Amino acid sequence: MVTAAQPLALPAPRHRRAAAVRHLGPNWYACVMGTAIVATAGAGLPGAAHIPGLRTLCATVWALSSVLLATLLGARALHWIHHRDQARAHLLDPAVAPFHGCLAMALLAVGGGAVAVGRDWTGTGPAVALDAVLFTAGTVAGLVAAVAVPYLMVARHRIEPVQAGPVWLLPLVAPMVSAAQGPFLVRHLPAGQPPETLLFACLALFGLSLLATFVMLPLIVARLITEGPLPLALTPTLFLVLGPLGQSTTALGTSADAAHGVVPAPYDHGLGVLAVLYGVPVTGFALLWLALAAALVVRARRRGMGFTMTWWAFTFPVGTCVTGAEVLARRTGLAAFDGLAAGLYGLLVAAWGVAAVLTARGVVSGELLAGPRR
Repeated sequence: MVTAAQPLALPAPRHRRAAAVRHLGPNWYACVMGTAIVATAGAGLPGAAHIPGLRTLCATVWALSSVLLATLLGARALHWIHHRDQARAHLLDPAVAPFHGCLAMALLAVGGGAVAVGRDWTGTGPAVALDAVLFTAGTVAGLVAAVAVPYLMVARHRIEPVQAGPVWLLPLVAPMVSAAQGPFLVRHLPAGQPPETLLFACLALFGLSLLATFVMLPLIVARLITEGPLPLALTPTLFLVLGPLGQSTTALGTSADAAHGVVPAPYDHGLGVLAVLYGVPVTGFALLWLALAAALVVRARRRGMGFTMTWWAFTFPVGTCVTGAEVLARRTGLAAFDGLAAGLYGLLVAAWGVAAVLTARGVVSGELLAGPRR
């Protein structure tokens, strides 16, 4: 009897591990994005080099984001292997499908952090190699999501106007993250056409994402005006609109930084001018949207909005505004942008700390990995 029972008991642990990830959706990559941006944005703060321990702390946070990425990649692989029906359901669910863009942004955020602060621990060579791999994988994944998700929305999903929301921007913002991170690799390419090709490719990704956002954003605003506030649980996603705004400002700034000696004049100087003439007005609109979104979040909180994974929307989008302000501070030399970057970074760290603690608590309790209640 004992011998017969043993083979039946062996697969149980694997089955339990697979069961635990059945409801692990692509939105979990937001944890990686939100953690990595804390590291990169902190390292780029004006005067960061003169703050004792800040760079070490940022490197530690980046290492945490790397561990989170590796863990989630493994968990999502189990999800696809053991729960293909659920994975297919996620793709066909218009509320979940846009979150597939988060995978690309998680890869890119961790890769960019490797060059920004991770090199302090790994050395420049391994950091650049890691960034090159993650940048390539993230860019490919982002382009696939930018095409596949809108295709599913048109051909397979059945969407009502009231369902329009900021999550629709997620697959469209991923190429913009590539546009912001790619220029950091330009200086590590051999002289000649490779660095110039990569830089212009990043500008093409910038245009792809920006124009797609211009198409989608009016639908989101129209839904808010005609239908009223989002459901309480989705209210934090209003912060996602900050993503393409801050990241596009960052992308032009990093492209301008990398352009000298890579692209011929006057394009190198023109990029520097464009970075300021584009970034300042867009940052103004980002601050307007931040105020509106914050007011609606306060309203939702007063009406009983509790913690969900959408709270991670308070992190990465705000982080892109921090890096955008840092770019403008370098380009203009204005103390106002220094102060803006520092203030937004304080908001980012506070939001990240709250989201991280509540997420860890939800994982330990099993609540966040449980299936939807019926």
